[in-house]
Amino acid sequence: MKRRSFINITTIGSLGLLLPLHHACIENKHNSFDFKDMTDFESSSFKLLKTWCDAMIREQINDENDPVSNGALYCEACDLIHGRCQESVYPFLYMVDKTGEQKYLDAAIKVMDWSVNVDKPDGSWTNMIDPKSWWGTTVFGAIALGEALHHHGHILPIELKGKWEKRLKQAIELVYQKFDMHFSHINYRFTAIYALYFLGNYFNEEKYIVRSKEFAALIPAYLTEPNKLIFGEDKPDNDKSAKGLYPIDLGYNVEETLNGVVQYAVLEKDEELLELLAESMNGHLEFMLPDGAWDNSFGTRQNKWTYWGSRTTDGCQPAFALMANRNPAFGTAAVLSTELLERCTVNGLLAGGIHYETHGVKPCMHHTFAHAKNLAFVLDNSENLKNVNKKTPVPRSTNNGVKHFPELDVWLAARGPWRSTISSYDQIWKKKYSVAATGGSLAVLWHQKVGPLFTASMAEYIEVEDYNQQPQPGEDFCLTPRVERFVNEVWYTNIHDLKAKVSNTDKNGIINFEVLAALTNREKETLDASGDFKLNYVFDTEKTTIKALRTSIEENDDRLVLPIISPTGEKVIEIAENKIEIHKKEGIVVLEANVPIAIKESEKSRIFNQVPGMEVLPIIVVFPKEIKEVICTINVI
Repeated sequence: MKRRSFINITTIGSLGLLLPLHHACIENKHNSFDFKDMTDFESSSFKLLKTWCDAMIREQINDENDPVSNGALYCEACDLIHGRCQESVYPFLYMVDKTGEQKYLDAAIKVMDWSVNVDKPDGSWTNMIDPKSWWGTTVFGAIALGEALHHHGHILPIELKGKWEKRLKQAIELVYQKFDMHFSHINYRFTAIYALYFLGNYFNEEKYIVRSKEFAALIPAYLTEPNKLIFGEDKPDNDKSAKGLYPIDLGYNVEETLNGVVQYAVLEKDEELLELLAESMNGHLEFMLPDGAWDNSFGTRQNKWTYWGSRTTDGCQPAFALMANRNPAFGTAAVLSTELLERCTVNGLLAGGIHYETHGVKPCMHHTFAHAKNLAFVLDNSENLKNVNKKTPVPRSTNNGVKHFPELDVWLAARGPWRSTISSYDQIWKKKYSVAATGGSLAVLWHQKVGPLFTASMAEYIEVEDYNQQPQPGEDFCLTPRVERFVNEVWYTNIHDLKAKVSNTDKNGIINFEVLAALTNREKETLDASGDFKLNYVFDTEKTTIKALRTSIEENDDRLVLPIISPTGEKVIEIAENKIEIHKKEGIVVLEANVPIAIKESEKSRIFNQVPGMEVLPIIVVFPKEIKEVICTINVI
């Protein structure tokens, strides 16, 4: 697709007539804005938002001869236009209002002019230019345009503002007419609570407010016990797994669903609901790693897990910043997440993980325009956020011991500098092969000195959602630590075992997880008793130990696979046949085994996986035929 011609868009058609009319208004607004009054959180949010907006403008298509693309934000990574890119109108108008720069107004008008390409007669916007594509995302577009008009509509010419309001009314009417109590996944309905209430007030339309409250009454029914996690991220939204577990996706919950219900409750001043949501947010906050990452290693929609959240969601900042007055650690979460988003920004755009740049993978445009909306929202509501800072640690920074989440069959462990996640969650979203961390897998291993060392990926990288997942560069290699065996080229591994048994002890300063699992293939067929394994994950303040004990010593080509998180450029030294050092900036990771270890051959020095956007050094430990147990230790010096 040919993209930009870099013409002067202020002289095109109606824009040349409209833009000069309100230039003075922009100037006056800018002159009344004092950037010196910003807190550190506001300042960092503004700088990141400006970086993103400038990069989006750089990628905006300027080709007046092609109305199907002119004004859209082109995605280099996916080689297409994401149909929701008009949601960038909100951050663009925010930047107009706060900087007075004409380029942001030009960009906002052009992207809204382009949006007719995803219009449908019923008032919806489609997810792609294809009119048959999904339209439920209209609720997010309605909020974006509504926030833009509510906070910044004064900078627009009256005729243009009226035109956009008419289109917005069609969109929210569609939400009112088509969304019901079981519409799609839970994130749509809970987001609609805010959209209907907010725009009901904007348009003085009581029926929207009534419907909003009807949906809001359902919130308690979609919270688990005992941790008040939101479930329903699947369809049907209340289908239980074989273990009786509901579909839960941590990434969607924190970056999208919680925003809708919190924003509603704050506007409505519903104190009882706010107290309940604070409980729910406390439960979700347990899964934030100390570096601001959201641990979604096990989620039903883990196919879209990025280290910072989820690919097409909007970011956790609104909910957690707005609720910081109830728990200052919520504010810390908002700050840490924003800092991580900045670290994952590549050439001005938000990449889907921490290693896109080192592996030469382009960032998807969708991440940037979606997350830019929420930074604009935070900045537009800054009067309520003056106490948002990171003085109060998030739970995983200070935890010590083990916590089990029975609604997930997931354990979080902490000992000394180590943080880990062990998952036996048996919910699978959409397709039976798109397996997130389960099977008693060590889904996350994190160290306070060097950060992530293990992060689970999908068992197989499958593009479950067309246009919402980037293509996998290079070979598909699962990042989840595992035992495995190939029989007649069929892959058997513990990470396909939905029936694995997990137990743990915490004695004398040592946490010990014991996992009983069977080697299982993608069809959920197991091998005979020779495929049974006992795995142990042992944590003390000095090291992590991984043990894999097999039933027999037959020559079965069993192996323990340990994909160590390591970006291209880190020095690797093979000290001995059973010992490897990985030299990171922050420290040296030492991996040692009781048998020889090897590094899997690959096209590049590292293997990359889109879930969660990491490069790994693929460590392979083959069981010698006379050995029943392999023992590996990991420490950081």
